[in-house]
Amino acid sequence: MSVVAIVGAQWGDEGKGKIVDIYTEFAEVVVRFAGGPNAGHTLVVGDDKLVVRLLPSGILRPATLCVLGQGMVVDPDVLLGEIDELGRRGHVELGSRLALSDRAHLILPYHVLVDTLRETTAPAGRAIGTTKKGIGPAYEDKARRNGVRAGDLRHPARLRERVDAALAGWAPTIKSLGGSVPSAEALASALLASAPRLVPLLRDTSALVSESIKAGKSVMLEGAQGTLLDLDHGTYPFVTSSSAVAGGASVGAGIGPNRINTVIGITKAYTTRVGAGPFPTELGNAEGDHLREVGAEFGSVTGRPRRTGWLDLPALRYAARVNGFDGLALTKLDVLTGLSTLKVCVAYDTPEGRVNDLPLDLLDRPELMKPVYVELEGWQEKLESARVLDELPSAARAYIRFLEKETGAPVYLVSVGPRRSETIMLHNPFVGRAAAP
Repeated sequence: MSVVAIVGAQWGDEGKGKIVDIYTEFAEVVVRFAGGPNAGHTLVVGDDKLVVRLLPSGILRPATLCVLGQGMVVDPDVLLGEIDELGRRGHVELGSRLALSDRAHLILPYHVLVDTLRETTAPAGRAIGTTKKGIGPAYEDKARRNGVRAGDLRHPARLRERVDAALAGWAPTIKSLGGSVPSAEALASALLASAPRLVPLLRDTSALVSESIKAGKSVMLEGAQGTLLDLDHGTYPFVTSSSAVAGGASVGAGIGPNRINTVIGITKAYTTRVGAGPFPTELGNAEGDHLREVGAEFGSVTGRPRRTGWLDLPALRYAARVNGFDGLALTKLDVLTGLSTLKVCVAYDTPEGRVNDLPLDLLDRPELMKPVYVELEGWQEKLESARVLDELPSAARAYIRFLEKETGAPVYLVSVGPRRSETIMLHNPFVGRAAAP
């Protein structure tokens, strides 16, 4: 039995979809433990590209049980849309291997409306930069104990009562932001129309995952967003509304923390961020444009161009500490090809002196924190054909060794292209040392 948690080590968009998809070759159960449809995970199989927002990234593996855990917020229309899209692509057997927690909270149209109104009416510099998918307001309802859960779909009368109560709570906010309050009856009726397709998926997923572990099955816990977007540990207030760190995996999946054997952090070979908020190593020059264009750094859900910058090791060390990384998966190393010189932030100069950790208390005052860079040799060779470490250019291997030394975490996997096959697997947490897939 192996239980492996995979989480983002940066501001999200680290390539979790591909990495989880690779490891699910060895996992029998994949659990999404937090987040909602703001998390787009891109899967590339052959020439086919698929973006999933809610479905676990193991959904393309025909023998894998995929679980939407109780820590998630789920938009029923988005979920059914993803199921339909997979059906059009020939994956018609999903119902037998897809489970939705009856305790997961539902994202309803008023959540999306409030999210959109807040972002579009916020004063200059005050918008968070959300995807306007209703995630934040849905988690607000959950926290104030006024949410609608997936299990309510089994009970039409109770569902109508809860939709009515939740909407009544949001009505003053919607009106104050200049919006029109939707009909509670229409919302409940639309939900109940979807119930015949959703109710058969409902399970006590905490019990389901626990039973799988007891049966000796290999389980993957899949995170959303990244450590620096975590509600507690991220660059607050420019964060998501849920737990994106390894500690949230046990909560969102409904299992004890001692059941998790291995924690893997996913990091790009550089840094990106979507939306507003601090980004100390951001590049506003040709090198940043190179990373964006070559790395196709545009949001998989929104299409927004991502902000790009050099790798931030103080931030990565911080992520390693709060998550307890056993190993790292390094993605998009190939994007650095063509840059003659690479820079890596190794520390920050602050009024209190040089610090090796991310100075979170100074992030809102960037003038008081100056990144300290070291320069490393770049390379010109393409990396996509490499399947073992020795096939990489010496400068690329030196970059990996430098990363391991500075973070104290070994690199388990190196992605050298978007395809599943374009991967160097150094260590497999499920089966030990393994060849590339």
